[in-house]
Amino acid sequence: MLGICRGRRKFLAASLTVLFVPAITWIYLFAGSFEDGKPVSLSPLESQPHSPRYMASSQRERESLEVRMREVEEENRVLRKQLSLAQSRSPSHHRGNHSKTYSMEEGTGDSESLRAGIVAGNSSECGQQPAVEKCETIHVAIVCAGYNASRDVVTLVKSVLFHRRNPLHFHLIADAIAKQILATLFQTWMVPAVRIDFYDADELKSEVSWIPNKHYSGIYGLMKLVLTKTLPSNLERVIVLDTDITFATDIAELWAVFHKFKGQQVLGLVENQSDWYLGNLWKNHRPWPALGRGYNTGVILLLLDKLRKMKWEQMWRLTAERELMSMLSTSLADQDIFNAVIKQNPFLVYQLPCFWNVQLSDHTRSEQCYRDVSDLKVIHWNSPKKLRVKNKHVEFFRNLYLTFLEYDGNLLRRELFGCPSEADVNSENLQKQLSELDEDDLCYEFRRERFTVHRTHLYFLHYEYEPASDNTDVTLVAQLSMDRLQMLEAICKHWEGPISLALYLSDAEAQQFLRYAQGSEVLMSRHNVGYHIVYKEGQFYPVNLLRNVAMKHISTPYMFLSDIDFLPMYGLYEYLRKSVIQLDLANTKKALIVPAFETLRYRLSFPKSKAELLSMLDMGTLFTFRYHVWTKGHAPTNFAKWRTATTPYRVEWEADFEPYVVVRKDCPEYDRRFVGFGWNKVAHIMELDAQEYEFTVLPNAYMIHMPHAPSFDITKFRSNKQYRICLKTLKEEFQQDMSRHYGFAALKYLTAENNS
Repeated sequence: MLGICRGRRKFLAASLTVLFVPAITWIYLFAGSFEDGKPVSLSPLESQPHSPRYMASSQRERESLEVRMREVEEENRVLRKQLSLAQSRSPSHHRGNHSKTYSMEEGTGDSESLRAGIVAGNSSECGQQPAVEKCETIHVAIVCAGYNASRDVVTLVKSVLFHRRNPLHFHLIADAIAKQILATLFQTWMVPAVRIDFYDADELKSEVSWIPNKHYSGIYGLMKLVLTKTLPSNLERVIVLDTDITFATDIAELWAVFHKFKGQQVLGLVENQSDWYLGNLWKNHRPWPALGRGYNTGVILLLLDKLRKMKWEQMWRLTAERELMSMLSTSLADQDIFNAVIKQNPFLVYQLPCFWNVQLSDHTRSEQCYRDVSDLKVIHWNSPKKLRVKNKHVEFFRNLYLTFLEYDGNLLRRELFGCPSEADVNSENLQKQLSELDEDDLCYEFRRERFTVHRTHLYFLHYEYEPASDNTDVTLVAQLSMDRLQMLEAICKHWEGPISLALYLSDAEAQQFLRYAQGSEVLMSRHNVGYHIVYKEGQFYPVNLLRNVAMKHISTPYMFLSDIDFLPMYGLYEYLRKSVIQLDLANTKKALIVPAFETLRYRLSFPKSKAELLSMLDMGTLFTFRYHVWTKGHAPTNFAKWRTATTPYRVEWEADFEPYVVVRKDCPEYDRRFVGFGWNKVAHIMELDAQEYEFTVLPNAYMIHMPHAPSFDITKFRSNKQYRICLKTLKEEFQQDMSRHYGFAALKYLTAENNS
């Protein structure tokens, strides 16, 4: 504020100088021919126009006058340049708006009543403006519920993190779904100087459930009303944001506005930019009472300590009860009640300039909030249409939003130098583990990948699951990257049961997947598929981490550990549920093997029965899986016996065995040291055997591998000698770990490896 005032003084001084210096100069030059108020008398000789002395004197005066005029013109030129620089340095919102626009210095209201009642207290003064301290923590509260809102929160947080220079403390009022998703996301994101606290939204429902609400946000759209009661009692101020907000500046600038609050001002709000509260949108339109155009609650500055002293809880409840007697329900959720309170108590509001909440719904005056890109601070997609809203500059706003939507979140893990961070146990343990690695080790990158924490967004799409009453349900578990996306629809057609998928994608690819899924009738018709995004980081494909993520987030007692390139036989889901009961999987440690086959044809008439499959096997249309290149991987399944088997049969573990199995959800995880290609499934089957799982082949089950181009990792394995050396080293270390963990019984794995 002090800088602004000084700038204005310089601006005024420069203007006066430019105006008065030429006038003073002319008076001075003209007065130079007078003395004591009378013209200076010239000698008769000098007064003669054609005398030599007169001509010489006149010439000198003209030369002197020209020199002085050039000096004055140069001074004016310098002053005009300084004036121009002063204007260009001043923020655009300090310029006077001669057209009918929002006043960006005094707020966004344009009615006389608003100016008289509010702006008088909000107008800028040339006082000291306290700056936000370098390491001052900024508190942000967000209400979030459900799967879709969780995605929106991530984009909002990205835009805040991108610009921020201060520590942040997010207070998330979330339901159970959003808490699970966002807790995992922030735990794996590991952004320095960011703290997250959760508050159970479901426990707050009783506080606002008595208010009928027609808004699409539902009951959660009313929860900002109870923040004074929900947030910690020692928290004095907080910025409250809707999930459909995008920041285009440092949030510290908004936090600094708290210092402008005066008297009883406790709410910082931007005027509503639509005509909703004017009541003229349609015939018989009857909105809730509001002051002028009303206020939008997508961005709120709350002085919590003063609100509590004012008995805010009692204030809004009494107002809501009174208005509901005639209004019957809210149309815009908490916004209606905030406005009704403000109508009765206008002194509560500090009106924010409208660039702090540029509202992009249809038919708003948002275009009057900015003249240039530099004017934009906060963009609010407050229309149900979201990115499809009508606005003259919607393409620019959409591109800004998409920039953060697809921005690599890993790049936001930057330290705030000079600001001490709270001790994070997970981060400290990670640093300790990494410090113990030898960076000169040729296999350092392989070993490092085991400890890499990948940012993980669970349930990227809406998920619904109804538990089976007989407790026999089975989830298909698989992992994939962008190049296998085309398999999803086919798998959903073959498997009607629940599916848990871990997708290894970049931020931009995650949005491509979202658009692909939302455009697929097959995928959108299935709500029992959990899509878990594990974001790309590092040079290896973390195949076993992906499997573990998918395994960890199943909702059924059993799981079918598959790969994305396989199509299960039609009816396999129901067949496995019957087998679970038949083989008493609940009370025994069994791994049920689903025999694997493959085709080299991209177009396959999928066999509808075992008999049809055997016929195709005999004709050479199908083969046992990896028969040509890796026979040992599935040889113990004993396909010769399977051809005629009618009952399940047991097989023994052998070296390099890697079947696809059905197990209980409590089975061991995959070993993360194996990344990319090689030994990732082999090690897992070995550990199942070490834990005395019994391998049982199902006689009427099968799955078929579909052809595809070689993966990048198998190409590296085949072409890079060091890759193969490191894989061999990791394999030996795994076997040694097995021997230490399982004792004498695990020695057979070393012997089997030496004999193979």
